[in-house]
Amino acid sequence: MKTEIQKCLDGEIFNTSDPEIRDLIKRARDITKEYNYLASTDTVRKNFFLTELFGSIGKNVSIDTPFYCDYGRHITIGDNVIININCTFVDCNRIDIGNNVLIASNVQIYTATHPVETNERLIENWTEINSNPFFRTYALPVKIEDNVWIGGGVIILPGVTIGKNSVIGAGSVVTRSIPENSVAFGNPCKVIRENNLTV
Repeated sequence: MKTEIQKCLDGEIFNTSDPEIRDLIKRARDITKEYNYLASTDTVRKNFFLTELFGSIGKNVSIDTPFYCDYGRHITIGDNVIININCTFVDCNRIDIGNNVLIASNVQIYTATHPVETNERLIENWTEINSNPFFRTYALPVKIEDNVWIGGGVIILPGVTIGKNSVIGAGSVVTRSIPENSVAFGNPCKVIRENNLTV
């Protein structure tokens, strides 16, 4: 029988009030609270908290504060990554960030979502899955490949992959995956042209 975490990672409806999940959320909240109060120059303690928080983290990673996430352990980060101020990662499912990635301020990455149809989203008898009342929840992974630049205020929705060497313009809402070597922006985000400066 699957745990609620396994259901979550498999993209199935899961119980957001499951004790293991609530413990993960509390742990992430405690770590990020401590992290967000550290001095910007306290690199030793910052690296310690990030290593404790994330599933894995590479070399030369800078995450400015404040930073927020749900579980922490579902986030993996490669080498040479900058995440600027006030970013929020809702990592119910995996958020995988590659190498040489620049994420500007106020970027939001969401893996959690809900059924669109009202009768599928609402729970009439919420004890059917022992969940918090009213809403069914599932989650889909997000992947940001190598050499990507995500502009300020971008929102990335569940199930999206941003292909390597791509640039997402500020303020975009990324509802679908973006192919490699693209410059894309807008709401919904669309490819505007090819990015020829590939690595």
